Amino acid sequence: MDASVWIAERLSPVDIYQHGVSQMLMHKQTAFQEMSIVISESYGKALVLDGKWQTCTGDEFIYHELIAHLPCVLHGAPKRVLIAGGADGGAAREVLKWKTVEEVVIADLDGEVVDACREMLPEIHQGSLNDARVKIQVADAFDLIEASSSEYDVIVADLTDPIEEGPAYPLFTREFFEACRAALTPDGVLINQAGSMAPPWVTLLARVTKTMESAFGYAVAAAAPVPTYGSLWGLTIARTKPIETDLSPAKIDELVQEYVQGSLRMFDGSAFVAALQTPRYVRQAIEQEQTIYTLENPPALSAEGDRRE
Repeated sequence: MDASVWIAERLSPVDIYQHGVSQMLMHKQTAFQEMSIVISESYGKALVLDGKWQTCTGDEFIYHELIAHLPCVLHGAPKRVLIAGGADGGAAREVLKWKTVEEVVIADLDGEVVDACREMLPEIHQGSLNDARVKIQVADAFDLIEASSSEYDVIVADLTDPIEEGPAYPLFTREFFEACRAALTPDGVLINQAGSMAPPWVTLLARVTKTMESAFGYAVAAAAPVPTYGSLWGLTIARTKPIETDLSPAKIDELVQEYVQGSLRMFDGSAFVAALQTPRYVRQAIEQEQTIYTLENPPALSAEGDRRE
């Protein structure tokens, strides 16, 4: 079947990724953003927010397994996890595979997106949004985290891009990351989606990594090869102690075998090591970056993909 509609996602003012869509299942303007749920011929059902492809059934496992299991492995035995964003339930699904996890809090500002994902994307959440261990807070994650103190072992910031017209950009600032540090236990780990690793646009990732480092003391980037994002995608991990990036694949496989239940399609010891071995140009960009994002100087990404910095 040929695509009947094309979603043109602007990766930059001069770069477009076009997603062929055969069916529009939902389209509405919520109180915070434009939301669509569509069927892509190549990658199945997909969630699109403010024109940005968020997740789809065909490749979501790559992103969700990495953003969930990287910090959980680094912690070792997480019990309480907070997910900022994560309305689709994919990150929660993966975190819940850890036998040690007792509670997962999802804090998402847009309850309409949560409800739509619960109803229309069961292939992604696989029941996680209805799990007894999951508490869904329709609230600003910044406010919820600021009210917490040494409560969480892992925080997963599974956020939309920091579009200046959108709701997420304050959650890429030092003030937010400092609140995350205070909300984590001493051994806690934060992971954040941090934008494209494409050479022309790696500045956002570099600045987010430096900003997280300024709040925590230690931060490293990781790479997620998600096809529908149009480029290698960046994640940033932070904690208040050195981050072990050289764990052996065999050691990680043993940890996963002991503590993780359920199947994995992407993540294992080799995937852990590969994700943390980022390209040289990415490491150099991070080393050379000096800009720190704050509420007074936040990231400025327009809906058209233009970094106004």
